[in-house]
Amino acid sequence: MTLEVVMGAHGPIPKRSEERRRRNKDDGPELIQAPSGAPSDLPDLPGADPLWHPIAADWYLSLRESGQAAFYEPSDWAVARYAADLMSKVLQSERGPNGQLVAALNSVMSSLLTTEGDRRRARMELERKKPAGPQLASVSPLDSYRDIAGG
Repeated sequence: MTLEVVMGAHGPIPKRSEERRRRNKDDGPELIQAPSGAPSDLPDLPGADPLWHPIAADWYLSLRESGQAAFYEPSDWAVARYAADLMSKVLQSERGPNGQLVAALNSVMSSLLTTEGDRRRARMELERKKPAGPQLASVSPLDSYRDIAGG
C-alpha cells in the first residue's frame, strides 16, 4: 500500500475533523486517519546513541511510539537519527543554541510530522484513544420516570 502525504500550507493550523462545524467545504486532499500509538510492524531500528543528550534520545525513542511512524520509510528513520544527533549537538553545545541551527532542526522535525500541527497541515490525524474512565449512565431511566410522572 502506497500513501502519499502532501505537505500542508503555511498559516493557521487547521482544526481536527471532529472540531469543524462545516463539513461541506472541500478542504483539498483527502484526510488520512491513522491509529495513535506504536505501529505493530516497525522494522528493526537502531536504538538511541548512548552519547546523545537525554532529550534527543527521548525524542528519537518517542517516534517509535507515535502513530505517524506507520508511514515512515527507512529513509525517514535515517532522517530521524540525523535530527536526534543534531539536536544532541545543539543541546550539548557550550555556546548555546544557534538560531539558524534550531530553525533547521525544527524544519527537519516538522518534515517527520512530529507535532499535531504538522500532521494537520499534511491532512493526517491520529485517532485519539478514548479515555478508559467511568461511562456516563444512560438517561433512559430518567425519561421513564418523567413519563410516569406525567412530565
